Amino acid sequence: MLSSVVEEVRLAIHSDISGSEVLYSLLSAPWLLSLLKVYECLQKFRRFPPSPYLPYVSGLSHEILSNIRAVPAPSPEARQLYSLLKSPHLQALLSAHDMVAQTDYEPVLPPLPEDLPENEEAMRIVCLVKNKQPLGATIKRDEETGEIFIARVIRGGLADRSGLLHPGDLLVEVNGNPVEGLDPEQVIQILVQSQGTILFKVIPNTPQSTKSQQPALLYVRAMADYCPLQDPAIPCPDAGMVFSRGDLLEIVDQTDIHWWQARKLPSASACAGLIPSTSLLKSKQRETWWSQPFQAHTCIKPLSMAGDEDNVKTNNGNFTMADDLREVYSEEAEERTHMMDGIYISGFRRSFRLWRRMTHRKRRQSCYSCSPNTSALSSPYEEVIAYQRRPDDPHRLIVLVGPSGVGVNELRKRLIKLNPHTFQGAVPHTTRPARDGEETGKEYNFVTKELFDYMVCNHRFLEYGEYKGHLYGTSIDAVKDVIDSGRMCVIDMEPHSILSVRNNMFKPYVVFIKPPSPERLRQTRRDARLITSYAVNRPFNDVDFEEMEDAARFMEGKYGQYFDHVIVNEELQDACMQLFNAIQLAQEGPQWIPAAWLSTED
Repeated sequence: MLSSVVEEVRLAIHSDISGSEVLYSLLSAPWLLSLLKVYECLQKFRRFPPSPYLPYVSGLSHEILSNIRAVPAPSPEARQLYSLLKSPHLQALLSAHDMVAQTDYEPVLPPLPEDLPENEEAMRIVCLVKNKQPLGATIKRDEETGEIFIARVIRGGLADRSGLLHPGDLLVEVNGNPVEGLDPEQVIQILVQSQGTILFKVIPNTPQSTKSQQPALLYVRAMADYCPLQDPAIPCPDAGMVFSRGDLLEIVDQTDIHWWQARKLPSASACAGLIPSTSLLKSKQRETWWSQPFQAHTCIKPLSMAGDEDNVKTNNGNFTMADDLREVYSEEAEERTHMMDGIYISGFRRSFRLWRRMTHRKRRQSCYSCSPNTSALSSPYEEVIAYQRRPDDPHRLIVLVGPSGVGVNELRKRLIKLNPHTFQGAVPHTTRPARDGEETGKEYNFVTKELFDYMVCNHRFLEYGEYKGHLYGTSIDAVKDVIDSGRMCVIDMEPHSILSVRNNMFKPYVVFIKPPSPERLRQTRRDARLITSYAVNRPFNDVDFEEMEDAARFMEGKYGQYFDHVIVNEELQDACMQLFNAIQLAQEGPQWIPAAWLSTED
């Protein structure tokens, strides 16, 4: 019958029919009707258990036989009944019936001893069947008394599902072995060697609170990496849970101030794992940060490099290109590629793209930003909440991040050209004088250096830099103008600038563009051209591919917790469609975002 149930459910799942049809077919199935009849019989048996009509049926049969023998001319039916009752098989059956009817099968409890002390503690016997899944409980020893207690019960584990073991229960025996005087490691060894059924004798703790009184679940995003096998302080490494930056965690228990219980989402396992609490993990990161050897700060550059920044050599040292030779291809030659359906596509001028290449080498980062262990100074968990954008809400800002040469700029351009009425980039600001035919608000927002500096001082730029003596930058106002117009703003940023847009004003959706394997890079970038800090439109080489891989690995390791989606750019057209689908999902589907973004404050 159960096999029929499973088979019908499997067929219903794989059939292309509506839910009402599935429900109707299941409710009208013959096996379900039979199962309900069996259930009704069992319920009736539970309410009215059967009892024998007579305790001595064999005596009644002997009485009937004597009565039949006393009849002078018995009928054929009487003679047949006489023959049946006299049969040895039926006599044995009736004798067995009498033995069962006369036996009392109710359990007989022994009387309580008269000298039982009044303060005697109740003992609970817990029987658990051990399988491949861990028992889901940890133990600890009271250093003063030497007694061993249940320290914690892992949510979703075998012990938790049984409902028979609780934190604080005193452990007395395991499979008949007293645990008095044993170390926790010795008790664990007994459990490891036990197979099948495990019998615990425990003295219960005070009555436990019901599950309905458990605190609400907390969802967080991991902002740091953790491996329990490398943590000597964890109570039970096997019960620990490994997580990496960006993983979504469901905190199911915070009763222990040092060790929380959590599940990784999405996860098929119902059993939670131990993770350090916010305060504990933060202190561990701080200890690791201070204990590491001194590392030179990348924000400090030797003075000897100052005179070499105008002329940069290539890797082989045989070619030098000055700044005035970088603009071999004029910006005017690109104008025809920046118009689509009468709409000018902003943010793709070569000068605006080159300032990032040059500024990256000259940028003076703070010690905080260049430190390899800045996570020690921030919270290791970020509370998140499920967010569904409403139709009247502003569009989320789309941020593309990736190493140089991976195709971020080309992907953004293709996406905007795909539908310029839906997607648009922010118009950058610059202090460069406008050339003939250029209009402010189209190619650039042309401003004075004083105004640019004023905007910098008032934190109105998401990122900015300098190229050939002119300042360039993407302002907050330029991004807001695109969003307020009802279109989706798509920008690309350096990964260290992501924090400037992570607020409830923009609710950014960050997409990391990742390079494929080096072999695939050689195939797909054979005819591509690269813009670098010392050359414009030169072909890729193997060194570029290695640097691209290293840069992508560094970005994922340091900023991966901020990435909402990752796209491997193997084929530009496929990557563009993946990006389009990801953006549609970000704007229309449910997403996990920081809980602080739903605050009313900016």
